Amino acid sequence: MNAVDTSSALQDLIAQITSSLIDQRQQRRAAGSELSALEENEVARDTARQFFDQRVTQSLLTGSDTPSFDDETSITKSAIDAVLGFGPLQRLLDNPVITDIHVRGTSPVWVKHTDGSRHEIDPIVSTDDELIRLVRNVASRSRNGERRFDAATAECNLCLDDGSRLFAVMDVSQQPSLVIRKHQFHLSSLEELTRGGLMTSNVRNFLRAAVLAKRNIIVAGGTGSGKTTLLRALMNEIPFYERIITIEDAFELGLARFAQLHPDHDALQSRAANIEGHGAIHLADLTRMALRMDPDRVVVGEVRGAEAFPMLLAMSQGNNGSMCTLHADSTRSAFSKLAAYVSMANTGLPIDVVNLLLANALHLVVHIELVNGQRRISSIREVVDSDGPRIVSNELFVANGSGSAEAAFPMTSDLRELLATHGYDDSVNAQLQTAGTRR
Repeated sequence: MNAVDTSSALQDLIAQITSSLIDQRQQRRAAGSELSALEENEVARDTARQFFDQRVTQSLLTGSDTPSFDDETSITKSAIDAVLGFGPLQRLLDNPVITDIHVRGTSPVWVKHTDGSRHEIDPIVSTDDELIRLVRNVASRSRNGERRFDAATAECNLCLDDGSRLFAVMDVSQQPSLVIRKHQFHLSSLEELTRGGLMTSNVRNFLRAAVLAKRNIIVAGGTGSGKTTLLRALMNEIPFYERIITIEDAFELGLARFAQLHPDHDALQSRAANIEGHGAIHLADLTRMALRMDPDRVVVGEVRGAEAFPMLLAMSQGNNGSMCTLHADSTRSAFSKLAAYVSMANTGLPIDVVNLLLANALHLVVHIELVNGQRRISSIREVVDSDGPRIVSNELFVANGSGSAEAAFPMTSDLRELLATHGYDDSVNAQLQTAGTRR
């Protein structure tokens, strides 16, 4: 079958699968039920088999070329991807070694693999308009309601059914673009991350004790540094009987996927405004909601705005053991970043009051970064107090020459005693000199 025949066959099969699904859905609804995703896939495959049976019969009668097995397989997958999946994006989403997808109009696509390497592959669309239609098709299937993507709404931000995060932009960019960050919802644990080189066994034991001691923890780092993975591992150290409320822009933590570890939980997700411009729910709104849901711990997937203020208030008023992630280039810069976010809430608080709130709310800041392609915890800082415009803190663990964080300065006696009751042996830190302990 030549290229023209293949293209024609694909369009014909897409039309037949669409028609068959419409008929089957109408029959099911008349009977008071709906087709499951698995049943829809089977309807599509049955239709494809009948389609190619007819093609083979026609080829034998007319003496034309018979479609090869490879042609049938390729056309069937492309047709099902177009009708039930996300078209040319689907094969990239199905590839388990791809973690990030960057598409810019008709340019070659860039993908990032699980080993951190980046590769350029062929374009997935032939025109900019085709990419816009593809994004609109994906947006129309959003489980939180259809999202607009046009000149008036130039960005589209949504979570796919598999938990991947899609962001697309048009009109304000030279070409329409989309970025997909795929999330591997495997069971993260501190043990696993230690074996992978993210931290030493001493840091692992310290973090485990800190979680059990209900210390409020911020995980800071850059994009793609592994903040969410580390946060998920810390959450999995929380005792199963504690009630956890998560707050996210997209369901990236995957708490429901590990319900056996956290049977009492609720996951909240922000919501954009509908087509009429109403119904938006922001992270700050969700933070206030979470405090009314009797949480033992509140976990914010990523703080980057006015939600910082109610979150810090919650932490300072007894919701100990709460956690979040934050974009920051060091443990120390996390404080100024949070202060800036608090100002976005229009509180009018002076900086010394904001710092007092930070000092009362936060206990530990963990910084994670990429070092020569390897993720490492590079710093852990204990929050001690505030002194006017500055936060007083101890950098307990500092990166060594290889990038791994090692004990560097002693912790306060209060933290040492608290962690000791939860199994942390502080013999390494106790040997450190007390001179110059605060950085």
